[in-house]
Amino acid sequence: MEHVNKLTAISLAVAAALPMMASADVMISEYVEGSSNNKAIELYNSGAAAVDLTGYKLVRYKDGASTSLDMVTLDGQQIAAGSTKVILHPSAAITLAAGVDSMTGDLYFNGGDAVALVKDDVVVDILGEVPTPAGWGQDTGFRRKLDALTPDTVFAPAKWDTVAKDSFSGLGSLTFAAEPETPLFSCSGAQLVPIYEVQGAGESSPLVPAGSFESDAEVTVRGVVTARGDSLFKGFYLQDLQGDNSPFTSDGVFVFLGEAAPEAIQPGVEVCVQGKVKEYYGLTQIDIKADKKFEVGATTQAPAPAAFYVADGETLAQALERYEGMKIMLDAGSDMKVSRSFSFDYAAGRNNLLLSYQAPLMKPTQMYPAMSDAALALAKANGVNQLFVESDHEAAAGVVPYFPDFNAETGYIRVGDQLTNLQGMIGYSYGAYRLVATNSITAGDFLRTHDRTSAPEIATKGDIRVASFNVLNFFNDVVGGAANPSGDNRGALTEADMLLQRAKIVGAITAMNADIVGLMEIGNNGFGADSAIQNLLDALNAELTADEAYSFVEIADEDKFDGKYFGSDAITVGMLYRAARVSLDGAARVIATPEQHAGAGVASREKDDKLETSPAYDKYQRHSLAQSFKIYDERLTVVVNHLKSKGSGCVEDWQNFEDKTDPADMQGKCNAFRVSAAKVIGDALKDVQGDLLVIGDMNSYGLEDPIRVLTDFDAAKSDRDIMTASWTTLDGKVFERQGSKIDKGFGLVNLNTQAHGVDTYSYSYNGELGNLDHALGNTSLAARLVDIEDWHINAVESNLFEYSGKYTGSLEKSANAFSASDHDPVILALSYPAPVDPVEPAPEASNNGGALGAFGLMLLSLLGLQRRRR
Repeated sequence: MEHVNKLTAISLAVAAALPMMASADVMISEYVEGSSNNKAIELYNSGAAAVDLTGYKLVRYKDGASTSLDMVTLDGQQIAAGSTKVILHPSAAITLAAGVDSMTGDLYFNGGDAVALVKDDVVVDILGEVPTPAGWGQDTGFRRKLDALTPDTVFAPAKWDTVAKDSFSGLGSLTFAAEPETPLFSCSGAQLVPIYEVQGAGESSPLVPAGSFESDAEVTVRGVVTARGDSLFKGFYLQDLQGDNSPFTSDGVFVFLGEAAPEAIQPGVEVCVQGKVKEYYGLTQIDIKADKKFEVGATTQAPAPAAFYVADGETLAQALERYEGMKIMLDAGSDMKVSRSFSFDYAAGRNNLLLSYQAPLMKPTQMYPAMSDAALALAKANGVNQLFVESDHEAAAGVVPYFPDFNAETGYIRVGDQLTNLQGMIGYSYGAYRLVATNSITAGDFLRTHDRTSAPEIATKGDIRVASFNVLNFFNDVVGGAANPSGDNRGALTEADMLLQRAKIVGAITAMNADIVGLMEIGNNGFGADSAIQNLLDALNAELTADEAYSFVEIADEDKFDGKYFGSDAITVGMLYRAARVSLDGAARVIATPEQHAGAGVASREKDDKLETSPAYDKYQRHSLAQSFKIYDERLTVVVNHLKSKGSGCVEDWQNFEDKTDPADMQGKCNAFRVSAAKVIGDALKDVQGDLLVIGDMNSYGLEDPIRVLTDFDAAKSDRDIMTASWTTLDGKVFERQGSKIDKGFGLVNLNTQAHGVDTYSYSYNGELGNLDHALGNTSLAARLVDIEDWHINAVESNLFEYSGKYTGSLEKSANAFSASDHDPVILALSYPAPVDPVEPAPEASNNGGALGAFGLMLLSLLGLQRRRR
């Protein structure tokens, strides 16, 4: 176990000023950071007497930290005069010469850590700067020079020689035998193969036989280094000296070394290599790791990057294959758009950016029904229309290495931006093409088609406005908020984060200027003074006039779980309204949604001729909230929903062998369970009088089953059944033992689709856009629609700008509305004109001219018919 030791950068500076003590004769004389667990530290006693090492220990400063962690305590050990002691990792494959004084210890340092020898918590000697630059000592070793045998409390690089990885000769002695010299490799007399012949015109090298992953024989190629790869791709890139002037073959190739290349290999240097051609998970490369057959030649000029383009009739993937191993430049003609802003990529395990050709990717089931030919075709097209932008070294938290001015106010990156002037190497890993950036860009290199707006365009339209807003787990636990039923705080973990989150949400809601706001993912801790909804309401109203102030809808006590809560989840839905604009018409109504309780063994499946039975499943989803309002003499019922998420599986997913994979229909897990909820909600609302508006985060894209059930689905016109879930209960009673087929949808109108078509979006996932947040209305409500807008303040932004500082390092946050959540708010403008007062009949005309003539009456009539607007 590592223990934190408070040896900060300040204490190091203090130690540097202390007079040298007698014990300072002990120092670090060699550092080994080899492959796997080949780690060792050699200590040397330069004094004339043996030293008792009680009180000494080895510590490390992990990955740039300024506070040390204990590694090895040396109490009870001794080191003889003029002798060494070697500390080895317990699993190190290192053989020491006979007679070397050694021991094992938990050496956990890596190439990003400084290592120090400490006596009674005072630094005696140190190797590496504090804080330590990333990767400074990775895959290398250090030996103290024989003319520099004095310890240092501040790292002195000039006193050390670097040695190759896994060089152990002499470990345990200040005098060491030189490594046996390996004859230098030479390309002299070798038959050179042009790089473009190595690459060929296909997806893999023509030199690699079908069914194999490597060539039968080694090839020798010569080229000019275009870039080094020290971390993500370990080796260097070569480009053919002449090229074949063919647009169908790449003139570049990656040379795999398995480690950072020697310093002599730099861009512009000619290098000749010999090794087998390998197809490494889709990347064509020449592997020289084992024998390191390379010859460094003359320095010349590195080739200019090629302007990247996609030709007519080819996919982005086909175009990128033509440039594999080459340096390219993205210019205006490349037409590469941001499809996912800079954020975490789970496949690669690091932050990066995703680009696509011509336009951001749309979710197939937003555009087309699940499993339709069109949906499957779009999924396939999306798969070959992706380019990830990477940095060679993994980015520090909150940093975009190739965009140093990344910030929340002026240096942002939005989905839909066109990226220009970025240069980089084309590689392939984790099943996708990757552009490893080699230069830096500025905010001006992002060409913005749809830039940020301080308020939605819809904010002043219509007679009233209604909004739907998922507020990304707004909890007030850290400021004394009441407990929720699960005791689980999914939101801010510090007061500063919570206040920032609230400021962003308040700014967004204020700018929307909506008269009714449906909320999702608000902490479910009641309705009292210490509730999350009251906390948000107070902060919101503090920014508004009395006429603009909000109240919240509260359910009846008899509908509350344990007499306090809206359902039993940690989060719930809520509703705000402006009492000066709309009035409550009756009590709020809770629409309970189904639960799934499938006991162990209720379902079975056959795998490898063996019958398997299902585990138990207990699944829940949030109840819906309905409230009717009066607007003049008209009645509007608003229903706020938040259906089951797509992430965790239901029993149907297990039956389909999709409990551990994404379902083939691309609708996410528990789709049938959401259909069950849609069925219940539709049934509950079919007799509502007046205008009906169903809003919220449905966790279903525009043409997925639950939305189709609530809108215009017709089984007679569909080639695919829509089914509800099995083993469901409602209000504690059996609802459906077996899933049932939906015959007809409930006839609501998808208002976004009616106004703008299917390609709308409020959410981004894995680089694909779509609407999880919906507004569905009955026909009378649809006739009142003036406009509807997804205000793109969240889905297109980097989630590094969200309130949490957990993964963002020193990135400065902003209280602006952008990245207030991960869902865009959806806002509707509706027509509810004020009643027109009847016009009094005009008196008969008289000769004195006092009465209005016919023309005057016409003017009055026109004026009376004008709509009153705010």
